[in-house]
Amino acid sequence: MPTKPLATAAIFYNDRAGIEAMAAASQPQRVWPVIAGPAASLVSVALRDQNGRILPGLIVGDRWFVVGEEGRRYSIVIRNQSELRLEVVLSVDGLDVLDGRPASVRKRGYVVEPHRKLVVDGFRQSSEAVAAFRFGPVRESYAHEKYGNTRNVGVIGVAIFNEFGTNPWTDREVQKRLHANPFPGGFATPP
Repeated sequence: MPTKPLATAAIFYNDRAGIEAMAAASQPQRVWPVIAGPAASLVSVALRDQNGRILPGLIVGDRWFVVGEEGRRYSIVIRNQSELRLEVVLSVDGLDVLDGRPASVRKRGYVVEPHRKLVVDGFRQSSEAVAAFRFGPVRESYAHEKYGNTRNVGVIGVAIFNEFGTNPWTDREVQKRLHANPFPGGFATPP
């Protein structure tokens, strides 16, 4: 995979009061946010609660905020909407979800096949077990319990990479979507 991501995103999470304080917002809406710019045609990202519902959130400026409830589990959902295989590197609270150590875009991630969905339920502990993602107080975070470090608690990182030898910006499907005309018929004839 290339050394520079195609796109990155940060998702800030907290309880409703925390989100209101962080975003100066009062009424989060249910949304399925996407990564900004042309990469939005490649992938979409969302957080899902333990019942499978998309968590409410909002975008303020260039920041994406998601509301969670203390003690509740959540999953990160990535949809590859492209014709290309993509690598997705994820972090939660500054920790890599594959090894639980400090995150970096230079680490390996999950390979997501074209038109497939990746659901990550927690920090990988083995090929069969994960430490579930849960919303909770900073002092109870996985980062605090494992490393005593709370500096990055409250943020989820997503980095998207293409395979060597592929260029999504020259891919015909992507170009077709980026140049699609929502009104190809032009103007209506006068009455």
